[in-house]
Amino acid sequence: MSPAVDNESADHVDADVASFAASARARVLRLAARKPLHVGSALSVIDLLAVLYTTVLRRRPDDPWWSGRDRLVLSKGHGAYGLYAVLAELGVLDDCLDGLPGHPSDGIPGVEAATGALGHGLSIGCGMALGLRRAGRDQRVFVVTGDGELDEGSNWEAAQFAAHHQLDNLVAVVDRNGLQQEGRTEQVLGLEPLADKWRAFGWAVSVVNGHDPAAVRTAVTGLIDRRGPGVLIADTVKGKGVSFMEGQPSWHMGQLTEEQLDAALAELFAGQEASLS
Repeated sequence: MSPAVDNESADHVDADVASFAASARARVLRLAARKPLHVGSALSVIDLLAVLYTTVLRRRPDDPWWSGRDRLVLSKGHGAYGLYAVLAELGVLDDCLDGLPGHPSDGIPGVEAATGALGHGLSIGCGMALGLRRAGRDQRVFVVTGDGELDEGSNWEAAQFAAHHQLDNLVAVVDRNGLQQEGRTEQVLGLEPLADKWRAFGWAVSVVNGHDPAAVRTAVTGLIDRRGPGVLIADTVKGKGVSFMEGQPSWHMGQLTEEQLDAALAELFAGQEASLS
């Protein structure tokens, strides 16, 4: 099972999550100095994945494929290296991530579904959630999406399906960093009012700072306890943790020079030390 928050102070848990996330970010940055990858997307989603994997998902650390585990589908395929880094921090994947594909692929330990085509993870999650319920299982399903991929209509078909079937065991998490490959989401295809859209489809909605572990954990827990499906809209920053990347569309995909890597790691760990002092 994941660490139980009730057994520790909330402050200690949140500090552990922040440290975990910083280590995962460092993995992504070091890899991005060796090859081009979707670095900005990975950095924006890591805090969300860190909270989910360390304080929310029910799993046994010694066996990620335990039959009673909760499921997490990373529909936001461009965040793949964020997921790989988190799984490596958990010991599910080996430290070397170089050979892994740019989008999640089934067959990789800890990856629940291939999401090379964006916009379909929520549909997959709906099928998982309904199947688990019909089998009399109590596992929950979490689907992490990007905001840009919500442009695809399959998401809204899935949202309608989930509400119709009252999928209490399904929670969606939207990494709302405001950017996609073609530019700013509101310029490419406006999503606002995004929370109202989800509510209109019959979902319970929470909106939080996606880089605040306590807020994310509290909101997700509240959505799990609600009737029907729930969605967390997490306001995030693309490239979070590295000032020259933050909010920059040019870092949707890129490769770091050695000088940029040194500067990024120095900033990342300076910020981590400051948050713990």
